[in-house]
Amino acid sequence: MFELRLLAPEDRVEALSDALDALDALSVSVEDADAQTDAEQALFGEPGMPPPKEGWQRSRILALFAAKEAADEAAQLLQAQDFFEGCKVLGIAPVPDQDWVRLTQSQFAPVEITPEFWIVPTWHEPPAQARQVMRLDPGLAFGTGTHPTTRMCLRWIARHDMAGQRVLDYGCGSGILAIGAALHGAAAIDAVDIDEAAVASTLANAQANHVALNAGLPDRAQGQYQTVLANILATPLKMLAPLLCAHVAPGGSLVLAGILQRQEAELQQAYAPHCRLQVADAEDGWILMTATL
Repeated sequence: MFELRLLAPEDRVEALSDALDALDALSVSVEDADAQTDAEQALFGEPGMPPPKEGWQRSRILALFAAKEAADEAAQLLQAQDFFEGCKVLGIAPVPDQDWVRLTQSQFAPVEITPEFWIVPTWHEPPAQARQVMRLDPGLAFGTGTHPTTRMCLRWIARHDMAGQRVLDYGCGSGILAIGAALHGAAAIDAVDIDEAAVASTLANAQANHVALNAGLPDRAQGQYQTVLANILATPLKMLAPLLCAHVAPGGSLVLAGILQRQEAELQQAYAPHCRLQVADAEDGWILMTATL
C-alpha cells in the first residue's frame, strides 16, 4: 500500500476528503498538522458539550491507495482542481505490511479494577494475581474498562456485597457492569440500552463470561432492584432521575457515573427530591456518585 500525504487549510478538508473517496482511496484520515507544537488546537469539547471548533487551522490528510500508480494519479488530478488552491502535496510513501489484527490487539492490555479483579481480552493470559477475571474484547458498544467511569463503577461493585441481589444496569453498552455484578454474586440482572447493538454486545459478552442475565431495550427494566447502575452522562442522568430512583428498592443503592467533577452540584440538585447523592470515588476529573434510598 501507498500513502498520499496532503496539507490543507480548514476550509478545504471536506472537499479533499470527498475527492479522495471518489478516487477510490482505501481510507482517508485527517490529523492536526500542528500537533505537538505551540499552534496545536484542541477540537474535542467536554462530554455533552459542542466542540470549540469544527476543524484545525491546518490539517494533514492521509490517504491509502493499493498501488503507487493510483496514489500518483490521485495527486495529479487533485492538483488540477480549483479547490486545491492553498493545499500542498507532502509526498507519497510506501506503507510497510503489518499484522493489523496483532497491532490492534496490542493496544488493549489487561485492565486492573482491584488487585484481585481484572478485565482481560481473550488474547491475553490473566495476571497471576487475578482472582476474578472478566473476558471482554473491544467492540462497537461502549465499555471496555479503560475509561475512568467504567473502572469506578466496577470498583464499587467489587467492594460491595452483591450476593443474591437483583441488579439493573441502565445504559448497559457492552454489558460490562452487568457482567461485573454477575461475577460478584448478583442473582438476577437486567441490562438495558436504547441501542440494539449494545443489547447484542451485552448478550455475547455475557455468554463469553458464562454468566446469565436479561438484556433488552429500556422497557425490559421492571420493578425494583437492590442496586441500580447507570454509567451514561450528566444530562441524561438528570432527566432520568425520577425513573432511576423509582427502580431502587428501599434500602437499595443507586450508582451513577459519566459525571465530571464540576457537575457534582447540578446532579445533587436534580436528585434532591428523590435521594441524597454523594461522591463515592473520583478519577481523572470524573466522579462516581451514589445514594442509598
